[in-house]
Amino acid sequence: MNIIEFWFDFGSNYSYLSMMRIRGAAAAANLRVELKPFMLGPIFKSLGWETSPFVLQTLKGDYVWRDMRRQCVKYGLRWQRPSLFPRNALLAARIALQGEGTSWLEDFCEQVMLANFADDREVGDEAVLAGILAGLGADSAEIIAAARTDACKAALRARTADAQARGIFGAPMFFVGDEMFWGNDRLEDAIAYAKTMVTAAGAA
Repeated sequence: MNIIEFWFDFGSNYSYLSMMRIRGAAAAANLRVELKPFMLGPIFKSLGWETSPFVLQTLKGDYVWRDMRRQCVKYGLRWQRPSLFPRNALLAARIALQGEGTSWLEDFCEQVMLANFADDREVGDEAVLAGILAGLGADSAEIIAAARTDACKAALRARTADAQARGIFGAPMFFVGDEMFWGNDRLEDAIAYAKTMVTAAGAA
């Protein structure tokens, strides 16, 4: 089974669209998804931006919110424009790192995205994240404690540095091997490419 890497930031609205679609799309193509949470903030700062370009560029931001309404209708997803954007999703990203390899990771990531972009909840709030984990049957106290350790903080910094080293400049970003696909509208392209790689490997 081939792998598609999904690099995302919980504060990224277009990552929300991809998060809610990729599990089913990949399963239908017999592909395995590797979720790669990282932080866009340091990457934006390296480009000279203090926040999202959707905030810095008013016209682009106005367009994005109209586009999000259209896209959510298109994909049948719930949508509510966040009252705060971008939200601080640092703890959520650390929790997701702790969840790599667990049975609850995909559900957790989807629930955090829904909380942010469908329910307008503060996903930087520990109580919100603890409630999501508890609802999934996970030990929220143990997981959050681990997410607050220096080791986990260092792991997230390393993940974000890895994103920069691989040339990631935005989210969502998908990789099939070394081939990069940027944006929710490239998810299908990434899946199609991964399928061709599987076919080629089978024919070799």
